[in-house]
Amino acid sequence: MRRFPLHTLLLMLVALLAFARLYYVSHQAPPAPAPGKAPGTKQPVKITPPDLGPAACRGLDAVLGDLLQSDGGTGGDAGTAWSDAHRQLGDCPTPPAAACARGPALASRAPLTAKDGLPRELLATLCERCAPADNPCGQAVTQALREAARRGNPPLQEASWSLEHAGPALGAACQELARQAVGPAAMTGAEVEPQLLALTEALAPTCVKTEQLPPALLNAAAVQQARRAPMLATLNTAGTVETKPIKPDQPTGPGDAFRAFDRDELSGVKLPMADAGTGTDGALRLGYAPSLKYVVSFQVRATGPGSLRAHVRAPDGVGHTEPGGKGFFVDPTVCRFQGTGRWEICKPAVPLLDVDAVSVLPERPGVELKELEIIGAR
Repeated sequence: MRRFPLHTLLLMLVALLAFARLYYVSHQAPPAPAPGKAPGTKQPVKITPPDLGPAACRGLDAVLGDLLQSDGGTGGDAGTAWSDAHRQLGDCPTPPAAACARGPALASRAPLTAKDGLPRELLATLCERCAPADNPCGQAVTQALREAARRGNPPLQEASWSLEHAGPALGAACQELARQAVGPAAMTGAEVEPQLLALTEALAPTCVKTEQLPPALLNAAAVQQARRAPMLATLNTAGTVETKPIKPDQPTGPGDAFRAFDRDELSGVKLPMADAGTGTDGALRLGYAPSLKYVVSFQVRATGPGSLRAHVRAPDGVGHTEPGGKGFFVDPTVCRFQGTGRWEICKPAVPLLDVDAVSVLPERPGVELKELEIIGAR
């Protein structure tokens, strides 16, 4: 009998094992298909649908659309439909943008003078729940400000109602009021339309009451506009503090500027005319560091006419840009002096707040500032 070498036997054994494994894999039964699925059907990829919020939110736009297409009555079925829509809105914490976009149509359907209060109540709830970017009341305030700036006459009562019911958009609406109206009203040389001032007087109380309008900016506008918008001065809530004359920390201008603060009425400083394009610093700038938190009056003794402007801090995007882009400020004219050589006292209707500097601007060459006292508190 012929004998195979040992290594040949080992090779044959390995080949046999490989064949057996191949046979097992190729003859294994496929997994049973899921119930209702044909053999060989791939399992579908499971996609999680987006969260559409409560059911009340998903159907709200359609409900409002149906209401606005109806005749708008409140008797019988119509009144029930408005009430049902109001209840559905109550179950929707944040209405979708499409539903919020129905706000202007609701406002036109529900004027403030209408006897039917159901559409107006629905609009109020919609405004108080819509996100700031979609809020119809916030958008109505912005539109009214733009219309007034173009010499239009937006209804003041409607704009005030919209601001009061702006809900989450109240802060943004008050910022628009500051940027488009109060800020320009607090700047020397800015032309503010009477319609915009009237709208400012109508809207400002709500922003002041909710602490959404900086008091320093409001008081600066009240001083600059004076008789053009007298109601702004009544909104001041700053308490009284102890005041005194405060010398400037950083006078900028002629080298002998100190003579205007040495309490010697015989000495003084000649004020050169500011060059064109130099901005609001004028011939003499009196800087304060830290700023004056409270300024109540100015006492001037000069030979020749001129004016004083305050440099008041403002929110971002309001007024002039600070040199170097480090902030914003407004520059109301706080005093106009005739320059008779005697003491002249300027007392603004309301205190000025957050004053970083005061600029002196002569109205003609040869004006001499004998003495200047700024009464305030740090």
